[in-house]
Amino acid sequence: MKTRIKELRARHNHTQADLASMVGVRRETILFLEKGKYNPSLKLAYKVATALQSTIDEVFIFEEEDLK
Repeated sequence: MKTRIKELRARHNHTQADLASMVGVRRETILFLEKGKYNPSLKLAYKVATALQSTIDEVFIFEEEDLK
């Protein structure tokens, strides 16, 4: 899965640590999300999207193989 977290974070002038604090996870979790190495729970995806003033679909890009 690809994400636009880094781009949206920059738009809002948030560091990884800022976003992590906002959604209640460690900074490393945000790093792994940005690199596509971690698939978030629906709850975490919602929290991230809300913190970035976006929708889940705007933040997380699902590719066909992700849905299989």
